[in-house]
Amino acid sequence: MSDPGVRRIILWRHGETTYNASGRMQGHIDTELTEIGWNQARFAVPALSRFAPDLVVASDLRRATDTATVFTEGMGVPLRVDKRLRETCLGQWQGLTGAEVDERWPGYRRRWRVDATWAPPGGESRVDVADRAYEVVEDLEREDLDTVLLAAHGGLIVALSARLLDLPIEHWTVLGGIGNCHWVELARPDGRWRLHAYNAGMTG
Repeated sequence: MSDPGVRRIILWRHGETTYNASGRMQGHIDTELTEIGWNQARFAVPALSRFAPDLVVASDLRRATDTATVFTEGMGVPLRVDKRLRETCLGQWQGLTGAEVDERWPGYRRRWRVDATWAPPGGESRVDVADRAYEVVEDLEREDLDTVLLAAHGGLIVALSARLLDLPIEHWTVLGGIGNCHWVELARPDGRWRLHAYNAGMTG
């Protein structure tokens, strides 16, 4: 991108879901927040409010949209929904536990963790996910915005962070996971995205 438009992006993962609590892989399955997840979102609002986002854009999966709504309703910030911010499609793995995946596809999960170009059977790679999420950022560049909060999913947040930071694809997997209702802060003071915080969140 050329001259900076959006200068700061906050990537916020949704709160705990029923599948998170039971250890199942979600992907595009439209799971719901648990009561803990709702409370995580409420607890994060004061910390996120200091970023004063001009706009919140959320994945259309309800766990992300519901999390976003806790912030937008509390702070009076506009909310937009964009399905390009959906979590990674995990194909045949969706709905399964890690142990079930390992039993049916021995060694595949390890390959998935270490290779951002590899996709689960019937699913998307991290590169695929980053490409569609990056389109959202490019579209936002055309608007008069300073700070944007994207309410999304762990896998997408990791992939988009790596893409915005211009990490070599073979190094994308050095970025760790994102906790429920934790966030990444990326800022661009000089035309290049820089990482200011990663997997930040509230405790208590």
